[in-house]
Amino acid sequence: MSEWPLWEIFIRSQHGLAHKHVGSLHAPDAEMAIKNARDVYTRRNEGVSIWVVRSADITATAPGQKVPLFEPANSKVYRHPTFFPMPEEVKHI
Repeated sequence: MSEWPLWEIFIRSQHGLAHKHVGSLHAPDAEMAIKNARDVYTRRNEGVSIWVVRSADITATAPGQKVPLFEPANSKVYRHPTFFPMPEEVKHI
């Protein structure tokens, strides 16, 4: 018998604007992963949204790639969010 795939779980809290990684679990499919994530990670009714992503579908950089990957951005200050003034009316950006 093969093992169920591993799913990464992201929850958006009632007071948050972004989903945050809260853990991992095994499930046969996405629907069951959401149900299990609800039972495991939102027992106190703290979540308003759940994302599940199959771990095998995530591609990430290695910590050793930080310098060659991110160094070119340091010379382009116009890409930094602090380069542009934000109007006072704009919230949560």
